[in-house]
Amino acid sequence: MDRQKVVLVMIDALGDAVARAQCGYLMSLVEAGQARLWSMQSVLPSLSMPAYASLHTGTSPAEHGRVSNDLEAMAPAPNVFSVVREAGGTTAAVAERLYALLFNAAPFDDVEHLEVTDGPGWVTHGRFYTEVRHTRFNPSMPGDHDICNSASLLIRRHRPDYLLVHSAAADSVGHAFGADSFEYRHQIWNMDNELALAIPVWRAAGYRVLVTSDHGMSAEGRHGGAEEGMRQVPFWDICGGHGGEVEGAVSQLAVAPTILDLMGLPIPPEMREAPLVSRTYPATLAV
Repeated sequence: MDRQKVVLVMIDALGDAVARAQCGYLMSLVEAGQARLWSMQSVLPSLSMPAYASLHTGTSPAEHGRVSNDLEAMAPAPNVFSVVREAGGTTAAVAERLYALLFNAAPFDDVEHLEVTDGPGWVTHGRFYTEVRHTRFNPSMPGDHDICNSASLLIRRHRPDYLLVHSAAADSVGHAFGADSFEYRHQIWNMDNELALAIPVWRAAGYRVLVTSDHGMSAEGRHGGAEEGMRQVPFWDICGGHGGEVEGAVSQLAVAPTILDLMGLPIPPEMREAPLVSRTYPATLAV
């Protein structure tokens, strides 16, 4: 499968405003003309499982049916993972267990499904983690340094065609302290700092890197509703050229077709939003 390889970084609960304020590395790429940045509106409800499914199916929760974090069922096909696999490609993920549940196995077995190597499912190589028994004083989240290094190791060992990298720490910290807190802002900066180390490695390995979020976070430490702070998230395309900020807000449903278009794979008819970018930027896309 000789196609553009893609990494999608999903920083859980990263609101658009705090991203622009705290993600100094990612914003430096935009300023230097090496990345493009959109404001993106998440689906409703602005919860993790509905958004995870929408990011990869290109359909709304009302359509794909994953409307709550408490519905433990696999996402429908077609989705990004299934399309890549059907085309003969390999996929990988370093992510929280809900991703394993949606795209590899339901129900999730805390032992059996924690790691997958050369598996037959939609996620060929998986390194998953859980938030079991986390508390305010011990969020029980893997460090972003380890998450990024696990992703780099999967690239080094397996060269997946599509790789999902998911950090859930900002969501956990945001719930505990709220979006206006030092703790939340520092956690956002911390992941940006880790990406400053990891993204050049992934780019050197031939990957197109996209960075976004599932939803934002309120000052009260909540999300799920329609408040602007809960729904507005960033979307970066780190392309090495054609940088800048794009005016207006785009739909989260455009992420899945964008990934497939970048990879040169067919976009299923269920994914009705137009891709945001392709291998070459259209001349009409204004900054």
